[in-house]
Amino acid sequence: MENSDIVISVIFLSQTVVGILGNSFLVYHYLMLYYMRCRLKFTDWILQHLIVANFLTLLCKGIPHTVSAFGLKNFLDDIGCKLTFYLHRIGRGVSISSTCFLSVFQAITISPSASRWTQLKAKSPSYIASCVYMSWALSFLVNIAFPMDMRARQNNRNITRLRVYGICSTVHHNKVSDIINAVLLSIPDVVFMVLMVWSSGYMVCILYRHKQRMKHIHRSTFSFRSSAEFRATKTILLLVSTFVFFYTISCLFQINLALFHNPTSLWVNMASVVTACFPTVSPFLVISS
Repeated sequence: MENSDIVISVIFLSQTVVGILGNSFLVYHYLMLYYMRCRLKFTDWILQHLIVANFLTLLCKGIPHTVSAFGLKNFLDDIGCKLTFYLHRIGRGVSISSTCFLSVFQAITISPSASRWTQLKAKSPSYIASCVYMSWALSFLVNIAFPMDMRARQNNRNITRLRVYGICSTVHHNKVSDIINAVLLSIPDVVFMVLMVWSSGYMVCILYRHKQRMKHIHRSTFSFRSSAEFRATKTILLLVSTFVFFYTISCLFQINLALFHNPTSLWVNMASVVTACFPTVSPFLVISS
């Protein structure tokens, strides 16, 4: 193995192990809360879906690339490539939708009593719960055609128009069809990102008004529950900001990979590292709060 391969393999291995340990700790935490019959907040229920999405991303992206970086290139067959990429796409879709719903729900929760969102506060858990389940179904349906053209590398000798993505390859048709597929697959992500940015901006405005109001009074008139909600809001804003940061960088890498017929292994590995950053970091952001 070359020095660059050793560095990449260590990065993949460290990222995967740390991410799995962090998400496993959250799973253990919630299992203990269930065992002790503690009442969980609705945001915890959304976070549990985010944890499942994190596991899908780390297991289907981190582990195969870690094995590949250590020198075992052709260990997946056609079915393995299709299933791995399909589950990764589902985890990616649920990750962005769960983060979006987390942000939207918290924005509704901390909205002032005189705002237009007051009527939604009581019904928002049932609405958003339905949206979370629909996001799973949407991810299954939208990405169902994605793995159709995936091939294992050892079965690609008779196919010339290929794009190699490390452990697997995909059949390249033409630029028009690639652009159409990219646009269709990006529509749900764009909608969720717009909602995420809007709700985050709304929460920032509420926090700013709260800070300005606190400057003019010496004694807080807010209850403990209210202050706890504001601390939770800051945590969710940090989570959303982290997601938007890594998602933006990941999109730039994906655009770069789409423009080249056979991207180099360095670009493929860097794109995979960035993709797994949020599932690795997010559980520690939750734990720290």
